[in-house]
Amino acid sequence: MPTLVWIVLAGSAMTALALSGSLTFILPDRIFDRIVLPLVALAAGSLVGGALFHMLPESVSALGNSLGVYVWLAAGLLAFLILEQYLHWHHCHRPVSAHRPVGYLILVADALHNLIGGLAIGAAFVTDIRLGIVTWLVAAAHEIPQEMGDFGILVHSGWSRGRALVWNVVSASTVLLGALAAYALSGHLDVAVLIPFAAGNFIYIALADLVPELTTKPAAHDKAIHTIGFCAGLALLLGVAVAT
Repeated sequence: MPTLVWIVLAGSAMTALALSGSLTFILPDRIFDRIVLPLVALAAGSLVGGALFHMLPESVSALGNSLGVYVWLAAGLLAFLILEQYLHWHHCHRPVSAHRPVGYLILVADALHNLIGGLAIGAAFVTDIRLGIVTWLVAAAHEIPQEMGDFGILVHSGWSRGRALVWNVVSASTVLLGALAAYALSGHLDVAVLIPFAAGNFIYIALADLVPELTTKPAAHDKAIHTIGFCAGLALLLGVAVAT
């Protein structure tokens, strides 16, 4: 299957994941509260595992073990730090938060985040189809709990469920734009530099946004479940790396 078709399918599928936010109101609160943070833990481990076991080794293979790889990694970390600092964006994975951002602000921030993610996914597919698939899966693991949280925030901020769902999908659609942009630029630029950049994005999201949410539960049982979830995400991506 041509690379462009893979990119279009991946971008479209990622956009469709924005519909997962509606699960916030389909699932009973009791069940949602029990599964959301283990899902966040799994996503955090998957993001770190994807960055360390797939994206960085592929970056070194494509670009050489040069300082530039780690400069782009640092740039990816810095980009999301700036995004949070100046847009006051916070990845909240609970439907109600004491630090709720304004609805429009979270949509703008998510649109930028998805655009950058799309660039990374597109660059990964251009570099290697298997890397593209892994990058998509890792991003998707993070996207589902994020969209559930964002959808809940919008509704609890006064948006109707229909409006929240539509605009969540609109903000998610920028991932396809980013992926197509990476494909279009591949004939003119070495888009492989976007892979370590995206690895920095993934590591930042995992450690700055997701892990802090896992450390607020005082119960030892909850902490054990979160640790297991994080390790499962790491182990899953390590297993994929070893198998391929």
